[in-house]
Amino acid sequence: MNIEVREIKTRDGLKDFVKFQLDLYKGHPYFVPPLIAEEVNDLDAEKNPTLKDVTPFYFMAFRNGEAAGRIAVVINHFEVETQKIKKIRFGHFDVIDDLEVSRALFAKVDEIARENGLEFMEGPMGASNLETAGMLTEGFDQLGTAIALYNYDYYPKHLEQLGFVKEKEWVEFKLIVPESIDEKIYRFSEMVTERYGLKLIHFKNKKELQPYIKPLFDLIDESHEVLDTYVPISKEQKEFYAKKYTKILNPEYITFIKDADEKLCAFAITLPTFAKALQKANGKLFPCGWYHLLQSQKKNDTCEFILIGVLPSYQRKGITSIIFKEAFETFRRNNIKYLETNPELIENQSVQALWADYNPVLHKRRKTFKRDVK
Repeated sequence: MNIEVREIKTRDGLKDFVKFQLDLYKGHPYFVPPLIAEEVNDLDAEKNPTLKDVTPFYFMAFRNGEAAGRIAVVINHFEVETQKIKKIRFGHFDVIDDLEVSRALFAKVDEIARENGLEFMEGPMGASNLETAGMLTEGFDQLGTAIALYNYDYYPKHLEQLGFVKEKEWVEFKLIVPESIDEKIYRFSEMVTERYGLKLIHFKNKKELQPYIKPLFDLIDESHEVLDTYVPISKEQKEFYAKKYTKILNPEYITFIKDADEKLCAFAITLPTFAKALQKANGKLFPCGWYHLLQSQKKNDTCEFILIGVLPSYQRKGITSIIFKEAFETFRRNNIKYLETNPELIENQSVQALWADYNPVLHKRRKTFKRDVK
């Protein structure tokens, strides 16, 4: 058996890199494919300005001449040089069920890490903290989502056999949207609104949303800067992600809250799921992919909880009751029956408390894995 690992350095090579995943999961009932063109642009440093502060490497493995695996390797220079964390990141890891192919791919990660004086690797994760992270370890029989990774159950087994151990863990819940919520939530949210002079912001269209994009990213930075390992969002990243995600957001499913000083102090973004629409699109926006994506926002019974943020000065003051009330009213108005929470760090009890009274079912777990460089 011959295993060869090749570095990908061209745009055509990136297309093969992306398409390998779709080929590996062809016909899989739970895998949600990305849009190929968008994924290639995200990996291309000439198209994606957020990569200017990192050094990415892409590799594909071939077994007896046939594509058998892939991996992305990233050196985040802020993390390494400013925070002094000697870590190399890996992501976009996909592989056939052959431990030796996985071993060959991670040997490349070791090689790059040694050349750059790095001490350990962690993944799967992206180049920045705004990208998807965490390998699925439970919930392989559950439909994936557009913003979370899906993988076969042998992936974590490969990593454990190669000496990796758990670093971080996320949980995901699914729940049935209740017919009604306790009147106490309405009263409490009104009390919190009045006590702190809060103001809800509703959007009729995406144009009205635009002025709040920068404050949203500022709030994310401010709410995470207390973490020693948090990598701030650069100006280029804010502009790139604003352009990328604003076009898919549905203003009706967004809740923004301002304080008495007109400063954004909390937000929550939910979205009717794109999962089944992306499966139908099968990686292509044309000729029919765009139609399936558009229809998913008009006719859907499942919503995904995408992102929530609360300024540190307003945390533990009941502001999440306002967010939950607003989300519930939106769901009932649009006949949403099910909610997917998407990944939440297992220690994030404040977010998990949002669902505690509504019989949430923990249906997925995911982890990042860590190993010292060899």
